[in-house]
This record gives sequence, C-alpha cells and structure tokens, in this order.
Amino acid sequence: MNEMKAKGIQNKKDEEVRFSKFSQWCDNINRQKTNSIAEAAEQIEALEADILKAETEVTTLSEAIHEAEQDIDRWAKDTQAVSEIQSKREADYRATHADYSGSVDALERALNVLKKMPESVPQSLLQVSLKRVGEDKLVPQAARSAVLALLEQHQDPEATYSAPEANAYESKSGGVIEMLEELRQKFRGEVRDLEKEEMEARAAAELVLQKLKDQTELAEQSVERKTKKRAENQEFIASAKGDLDVAQKAKAEDEKYLSDLKAECAQKSFDFEKRQELRAGEIEALSKAIEIIGGAAVAGKDTRAAASASLVQLRSVKSRNPSLEKAAEFLKIAAEKTKSKTLAMVAQKAEEDPFAKVKKMIRDLIVKLMEEANSEAEHKGWCDTELATNKQTRDIKTEAVDKLTSEVEKLNADISKLAMQIGDLMDSISEIDAALAKATEQRQAEKEKNAATVGDAKEGQEALTQAMAVLKEFYAKAAEATSLAQGPADDAPETFDSAYQGQQDQAGSVMGFLEVILSDFARLEGDTEAAEAQAQDEYEGFVADSDQDKAVKNAEIEHKESKKKDAQQALIMTKRSLAEVQAELDAALKYYDELKPSCVDQGVSYEERVAARKEEIQSLKEAYEMLGGDAPEGGGGGPSKGLYEMAR
Repeated sequence: MNEMKAKGIQNKKDEEVRFSKFSQWCDNINRQKTNSIAEAAEQIEALEADILKAETEVTTLSEAIHEAEQDIDRWAKDTQAVSEIQSKREADYRATHADYSGSVDALERALNVLKKMPESVPQSLLQVSLKRVGEDKLVPQAARSAVLALLEQHQDPEATYSAPEANAYESKSGGVIEMLEELRQKFRGEVRDLEKEEMEARAAAELVLQKLKDQTELAEQSVERKTKKRAENQEFIASAKGDLDVAQKAKAEDEKYLSDLKAECAQKSFDFEKRQELRAGEIEALSKAIEIIGGAAVAGKDTRAAASASLVQLRSVKSRNPSLEKAAEFLKIAAEKTKSKTLAMVAQKAEEDPFAKVKKMIRDLIVKLMEEANSEAEHKGWCDTELATNKQTRDIKTEAVDKLTSEVEKLNADISKLAMQIGDLMDSISEIDAALAKATEQRQAEKEKNAATVGDAKEGQEALTQAMAVLKEFYAKAAEATSLAQGPADDAPETFDSAYQGQQDQAGSVMGFLEVILSDFARLEGDTEAAEAQAQDEYEGFVADSDQDKAVKNAEIEHKESKKKDAQQALIMTKRSLAEVQAELDAALKYYDELKPSCVDQGVSYEERVAARKEEIQSLKEAYEMLGGDAPEGGGGGPSKGLYEMAR
C-alpha cells in the first residue's frame, strides 16, 4: 500500500505537469488564433474598404469617360457644323467677290471707252461697255440712268465718231466719267473690305476648328488615361476579391478551430479536476489504510519486531557479520557495473563501519535518492513547461522580429521610391516651367515682330494712299488743261499744239500698280494679324495645358508627400515596435541561456539519470534486504510512508 500511495502521489504530480503543459498550450493557441482572427477581420475590413473605393472610382471613371465621349461626339458635330458654315460662307464670298470683280471690270472698260471719246470709237464697243454698266445691279440707279442716257445719244450701231470738239463732248460725258471713277474706287474698296472680312472670318473659323480639335485630342487622351485607370481598378477589384475570399475562409476556419479548441480545453480541464479529485481521494484512502494497519491492533503481528531484536543482538557482536560482507560485495559489484560513485561509497562504508551504521546509511541513502528522484521529476516538469513556453515565446518573437524587419525594409523602400517619384515630378514641373518660359520669350519676340510688320504695313498703306492722292489730284488737274490758241506762233517751228495733261495713259497703269501694292499691304496686315491671333491662341492653349499639367503634378506631389509622411510615421512606429519585440526576444534568449545549465546542458538525459538512480535504489534495496531488513516500498518513485518511518 505504501508503494501504491507513492505511485499515486507520483502519478498525480505527473498528471499535474502534463496538464500544466496542456493548459499552457491551450492559452497560447487561444491567443494565437484570437490574434489571427482579429488580424483577418482587419484585413477583411481593409479589403472591403479598398474594393468599395475601387468600385466607386470605377463608377466615377465610367461616368467621366461617358461624359468625355459625349463631349467628343458633340465637338465632332460642332466641327462639322463649323466646316459646313465655312464652306457656305466661302461660296458666298466667291460669288460676291466675282460680282464685285465683274462690276469693277465693267466700270474700267466703260471708263477706258469714255476716256477715249471723242476719238473714233466703234459704236458696238461703246454700247457694250455702257450697257454692261447700265445693267449692273451693284451700280446705283442714278449712275445707271446717267450711263443709259449717255448711251441713248449713240444709238447708231454702225456709226463711228468723227469726234466733235473736246469741250463739247466733255460737257456731256465728264460727269459720268467722274461718277464711274468714284464707283470704281468704291467697288475696289468694297473688294478689299470683302477680302479682309473673308480673311478674318476664315481665321476665326480656323481658330474655332483648332480649339475643337485641341479639346477633342485632350478629351481622347483623358478617355485613354481613364480607361486604363478603370481597367487597373477592375483588375485590382478582382484580385482583392480573391484575397477577400481567402481571408474570409481562413477566418472562418480559425473561428471553427478556436471554438473546437475552447470546447476541448474546457472538457479537458473539467476531466482533469475530476481526475485530481479522484487521485486525492485514492491517496487519502491509502493513507488511512496504512495508518490503520500500522496501529496498535496489528502491531503484535508484525514479523519485523523479531528481526529488530535480532539486529540488537547483532550490534553487540564485534566480529564481522556475514550478511554485511555479502552486502558489501554485492554493492561493490553493482557499483562497478553501474559506475555509481554512491554504491561504491556505500560498499566501502559496509567494509569499514559497523553493521547497524551501514544499514542506517543504506536506508538514509534510499530515502535521499527517492527524494532526489521526486525533486528531479518536479524539476523536469517545471523545465519542460518553462522550455516549451520559452521556445514558443522565442518562435513567436522571432517571427514578429522577422515580420517587423521586413516591414521596416518595405517602408524604407517605399519612402525611397516616393522620394524618387517626387523628385521626378519636380523635375517635370521644372521642365514645364522652362518650356513655358521659352514659349513666353518666343511669343513675345513673335508678337513684337508681328506688331512691327503690321506697323510697317499700315505705314506703307498710308504712304501709298498719300502718293495715290497726290497723283490722282495732279492728273485730275492736268486733264483740265486746255490747248493753246492759234496765233503768231503758227509759223514757228513745231513744238506742241495742245495742252499737256500728263501721262494719263501710263498714270492709269501706275495707279493700278499702286493699288495692287496697297492691296498687298492690306493683305499683309490682315495675314499678320490673323497669324498673331492664331499664335496667341496657341500660346494661351499651351499655357493652359502647362498650368493644368503642373496642377496635376503638384497635386500628385502633395499626395505622394502625404504618403511619404505616413510611411515615415509608420516607419517610426514599426521601428519602435521592432525594438520592443527585439528586447522581448533578447529577454527570452537570455532566459533560455539561464535555463540551459539546469534543464538542457547536463551531459546525460533525464531518462538516463532516472534509470541510473533506479538501479542505485534497487541495488541499495537488495543490500538492505541482505542485511536483514524488509525491502523499502515505493519503487523508483517517491519514498513510501514505511520508508520514512524506518528512516526516523
């Protein structure tokens, strides 16, 4: 029963050690799974938020793309409408220009005919020239009436004029010629104005078409960018949904595992308590039974009393006891076999000391070895628990250190990448500023050049207008000069017989040439002004595009600066966490080094030490029996109650 009690006590302690390990495992796994579930919940929440954000952005981009495509369609229709208006206006311009050109031509023909009068002029040519002017609807009614009246005076189609006196004819046609001259100048002015208006209208239409083209190109580029961005978001959504599904499944599995774990650990805890209660009851019952058996009622029946009397008699014997010699020899052989210093020491004492002293020493050693066995078993359980806990702590902290180290490296890489991207954006902005400055400089130079060209054209027109006025005034006065009266000079050598009226024939050509130059100057002025307007519009468009590009890049820089700042803050927090976890890992490693001398680095394993100690105890028991004592109870476990009594 003592052996049963000792075994029950040992088994109870062993079970406590095992359940302590199990309880620690339950706590660790519970904590790990709880953390894993929490992390999965955070990941799921973050993924759902990212997916919602991406889906919202896809919707926004789709709407923006739809609006841009509608704008492109509308601008295409506007471009077609402007082109159609431009074609119609150009057709009207050509028709009107042809009418005015025909009128100018008719007037010039009529003037040439009238100016040659009263010389001999074919009647048919006179009628055709004057009739064409009289029928021209652009010519005012008064002028047409005057021309037709003049035409009625010359109705004979076959007549040629042996012209009357110059003064007589001039009184009839002079007013008509002057009126036709004014009409010709007016129509030429109308032609110039018409050409200028056409040039301005064409430039305005081209400007509108260019703006529509630029807007369309920008919108198409925007559609392309947003379509690409939408595709990227859609790809991200698909990937994120896959990650979300994996995270949700992993979380569900962890939750089921945790639920099963809690149920298992709770059941085990309940079973352990019941088993411990039962073991305690068993030990208590055995203790009571041993107490009863060892009581006075059965004390007289203990055969060990006679043995005790014999031992008293043996103590008085001074000669060597055969049993002691046999025990000493046995212990010596056992010591050599097991290489036990303890057995060797007991064997030596058995040869040197008296019988009673050796027997007591053996009994004390058995008790001591059993106590050491119990103490080492308890220490082994404590070491196993501490080593397992420490290993788990080291594994968890090592994993955390590796994870945080990776996060630090990733954050450093992200910060470097963002800094490089910000630098690239700032370089792009500097390039835009440089290009804008260069374009502004070129625009200013071009503007000054165009202004100088327009100024020169205006000065040229003013100079030509003044020159033409001077020539017109001179030839008008010269045309009024009369012929000299005949007198004594008739017999003089031939000089001239009429008043000089200037080079009237060549004057017309000169005036026409000057009018062409004047028209060229006017065209140069119009072309330069149109080119200036177009260049200014292009420059303003470039400035607007540059400002928009800079605004986008500045916004992107601000966004990346914010991300960089967040990453730097996260880096600080991560490094702080890394330092804390590293300190915890260092503490766990230090504690492991402290555990190793007593729990790891002992030269031989626990099982080997238990086996050696068991052999020592068994050998001592056998030696004790050889000396006439009852075998101590308790086996290789804790010391029995009877053994403690013998030790006392």
